[in-house]
Amino acid sequence: MNILIINYEYPPLGGGGGVFSRDLAEELAKNNDVDVLTTHFKGLKKEETVNGVNIHRVWVPGRRSLYSATMVSLLFFPLSGAIKGLRLLRKKKYDIINTHFAVPTGPAGLALSALSGIPNILNLPGGDIYDPSKKTSPHRHALLRWTVRNIINRASKVITESTNIANYAKKFYKPSKDITVIPLGIPEPGLKAVGREELDLKKDGLYLVSVGRLVKRKGYDFLIKALSLLRKETPEIDLILIGDGPERGSLEKLSDELEISGRIIFPGAVSDEEKLQYLAASDIYVLSSLHEGFGIVLLEAMFCGLPIIATNEGGQTDFIKDGSNGLLVSPADAKALADAISGLAADADRRHAMGGTNKEAAKQYNISSIANRYAELFHGIITQRETK
Repeated sequence: MNILIINYEYPPLGGGGGVFSRDLAEELAKNNDVDVLTTHFKGLKKEETVNGVNIHRVWVPGRRSLYSATMVSLLFFPLSGAIKGLRLLRKKKYDIINTHFAVPTGPAGLALSALSGIPNILNLPGGDIYDPSKKTSPHRHALLRWTVRNIINRASKVITESTNIANYAKKFYKPSKDITVIPLGIPEPGLKAVGREELDLKKDGLYLVSVGRLVKRKGYDFLIKALSLLRKETPEIDLILIGDGPERGSLEKLSDELEISGRIIFPGAVSDEEKLQYLAASDIYVLSSLHEGFGIVLLEAMFCGLPIIATNEGGQTDFIKDGSNGLLVSPADAKALADAISGLAADADRRHAMGGTNKEAAKQYNISSIANRYAELFHGIITQRETK
């Protein structure tokens, strides 16, 4: 198949939604011809082939960070992407267009599909249709809801990564078509574990770890407040908060105000290898998000054998079962987070049991099996179209 994947964010830009589209593209490229249409950023090549994937980056105004987009860049991408996409369509006969994010990528995929007649498979990662931390989230505005509903209904097929996101899509956008749930997947991590001393960590004590863009939706302020509540009860607990983003300054300020800055490590954005080393050196993974479409880093934590404490609002509830392989708490509740951390920190046997369960469960989310499900779906749509 000739496949065109469109995503306004593609590594090194963006977060989990971009990472998954990269992993999917690279896996599909092993047996197909795959092009990716995405956003350009200073220092990146406008055209290049990486791991078998042909990447085409288009200029947008106002993008100032690898980790977060501005409103101007979001508004401009559909136009810039559609213009570049038309040029690609003139050069190559594509069988499938796979559009990631209804907003802002959706209009570009919709336009290219309408002009070419090529089936458009739409992925809804979650943040594009529901983000409780943003006043601009499409679910809050009638015009944006109408726009998203039309993008969904005019797609050839709609995929989302979790039951939670499928339910929110139905609740707020009332689509006229079914939504297929296919979970995210990742390549099995090539883990090269190192000792804590090589990461400048204390040999003893217990480390919490969390990975993600430092944005409001991640709820890291509640995680820091939870750690503050534990400082007298369990002073040996420290937190590694990996990632970068617009909230970093306010989170560092909060840790100073709560007098726990010495117990929080901000490594910033790190390489995939370093991220896995931090995960392997830690004891408990904590997801404090107000909402999470899926939480792809949870799979990495599971591969590393970590028990998980997570909020109960999001796609993670499809695979994190309270009391079995992790603990679930309500979002925006520092006390509930603190209680869960305290309980698991005090029970090493339970941590090890949960971690072992996670390590085994993670195998079913290998990117090769997830990509096969996409390939089968693409083939089915192509065959159906040819028989009409």
